[in-house]
Amino acid sequence: MPPAPAPETLRAPLVVEFPFTRSLGPVQSAFLTGLRERTVLGVRTGGGRVLVPPVEYDPETAAELRELVEVGAAGTVTTWAWNPEPRPGQPLTTPFAWVLVRLDGADTALLHALDAPGPETVRTGMRVRIRWAAERAGAITDIACFEPYDGEAVTGTRDHDGAFDDPVTGIVAPARLDYTYSPGRAQTAYLRALADNRTVGERCPSCTKVYVPPRGACPTCGVATTEQVEVGPRGTVTTYCIVNIKARGLDIEVPYVYAHIALDGAGLALHGRIGGIPYDQVRMGLRVEPVWSEDGRYPDHYRPCGEPDADYDTYKELL
Repeated sequence: MPPAPAPETLRAPLVVEFPFTRSLGPVQSAFLTGLRERTVLGVRTGGGRVLVPPVEYDPETAAELRELVEVGAAGTVTTWAWNPEPRPGQPLTTPFAWVLVRLDGADTALLHALDAPGPETVRTGMRVRIRWAAERAGAITDIACFEPYDGEAVTGTRDHDGAFDDPVTGIVAPARLDYTYSPGRAQTAYLRALADNRTVGERCPSCTKVYVPPRGACPTCGVATTEQVEVGPRGTVTTYCIVNIKARGLDIEVPYVYAHIALDGAGLALHGRIGGIPYDQVRMGLRVEPVWSEDGRYPDHYRPCGEPDADYDTYKELL
């Protein structure tokens, strides 16, 4: 008989996304507020160089920088790369060039998009100018993009006190990563077992440690792992922490406990939330069992199973 076909490796689209919130010091606040007002500010170093975008400390001497200057809205392309397939969230929806532009009066280059009809129209040394966004809020996106410009370069800068009405003091920058995740042979088997309310790992043929989740190879011995081992379902709390800050989008009341749990038969502990018990009663050695999610695809949390606490010597190597 021909061998049975290998199970298909799982693949799924995955999005990692979070808002990054930060406050601004006086230099960055002036720079972003200036963009809102269609003014580009740089900062002058002790050596006389003008840095755009500005920084608060000299990258060469680490000296604090506060001397703001206004530079031009036009500049020169120092290098570029063509982007034939813009991704969601990028400055332009049609093909464009990523460019480094040294604005008139600046000694460093600013990265942004150049709206150009094709790569044959872009070159190092070409003149470009800022195309301002119609609506501006104090962010780098207030520069909609750069566009070709036939004006001559202008030398010199003007001192600026950085004072604006209603200055921008903080920003929220959304971070997002879209990709297709393929867990590979070992973790595909692990995920398929979870769908049957089982937890499986793989045993290293050299050191015999059982890795959960399986990795396809032993990180200690460097050899492939193929022997599948079912572990649990019960396990032991080895270490834990009490969470007092509520995560955005997570419908769990604080405080709650997140723990390392060594499932019976596993060679290392995995992460899991502890429920069904007051947070201040969770302890090392507590014996627990999984409570599966409503769709049965993963343990929602672990709860005490009623067994006596495990002796420390039985899990001390798994801390």
